Amino acid sequence: MLKNKKATIKDIAKKLGVHHSTVSRALRDHPDIHPNTIKLIKRTAEQMNYQPNMFARNLKNNQTNLIGVIVPEIKHHFFANAIGGVEEAAHEHGYVIIVCQSNEDYEREVINTKALISNRIEGLLVSVSQTTRDGAHFQQFIDEGGKLVFFDRALESVNASKVIVDDYRGGFKATEYLIKKGKKRIAHLAGTKELEISKLRYQGYRDALKKYNIPFRKNLVFWGGFQEEDGIEGMEYLLKLKTHPDSIFAVNDPAAIGAYEVLERRGLRIPEDIAVVGFSNNPISAFIKPALTTIEQPSYEMGKAAMELLNEMLVSKRNKKTKKILKTKLIIRDSV
Repeated sequence: MLKNKKATIKDIAKKLGVHHSTVSRALRDHPDIHPNTIKLIKRTAEQMNYQPNMFARNLKNNQTNLIGVIVPEIKHHFFANAIGGVEEAAHEHGYVIIVCQSNEDYEREVINTKALISNRIEGLLVSVSQTTRDGAHFQQFIDEGGKLVFFDRALESVNASKVIVDDYRGGFKATEYLIKKGKKRIAHLAGTKELEISKLRYQGYRDALKKYNIPFRKNLVFWGGFQEEDGIEGMEYLLKLKTHPDSIFAVNDPAAIGAYEVLERRGLRIPEDIAVVGFSNNPISAFIKPALTTIEQPSYEMGKAAMELLNEMLVSKRNKKTKKILKTKLIIRDSV
């Protein structure tokens, strides 16, 4: 047994009296090497505590096995869970992920992208920030042969694959549920106007109103963002209206929780005075009082599906644009 240093391929070859190239090929299950020889070499390598130098091998093959992941924020349960799905699939395919957060800031997103590319990532998984308007940093990566998949938040201006949930159907179901509970003045705390998920959830809201012959009122829509402070600002705006809404459909759970804070401060009861529906099914939504009715997004499955799609692109060495849509589910609790 070697001491104080790792065994090398040449050490194994010397012990067995074979050429080092034979050892190298055997460790890679090369078909030219007899199965019994492969078993002997692998057993000897294990006994000698041989550890392959993956870094050197990847440099030789011009590969790093690194996958870059950019999310708006890691503290958000949805993205933390999605990263878990990404990591699981990445591990299964022999990749290691590097995670960056844009903190909902476009400039930081650009910096993160450039830093990941400089580290020679194999591919990129991205959920864009709510302030991102220009996707040139992503398009350049794709144009130069990089493989990129958007998940949850995508940019239509970038010619890339994406894995999303059925945001339109989720927005429709949330609004329809409020309508079937007798609500007539349904307000919408919307996301940012530029992001596709905001537009799709908003369109689902509008189409549900139209289907049930409920007039659309522009003043009942507040375009803000995806944070609690956006929900706070939006709810304060809605309560200044001459006639208050009787219910709220929020673009996501944090915005809904922001609305909760304002309603509690104003002494308004949920759902007796104003009903609330969120979107995403964050764990906290089941524990706040009253428990929040929401639309569930399969975040872990989304992250895993995005990584699987990226792996397919890397294996095939093709940049074919693919769109995968996952289903949502209405979670009924006590806020309506």
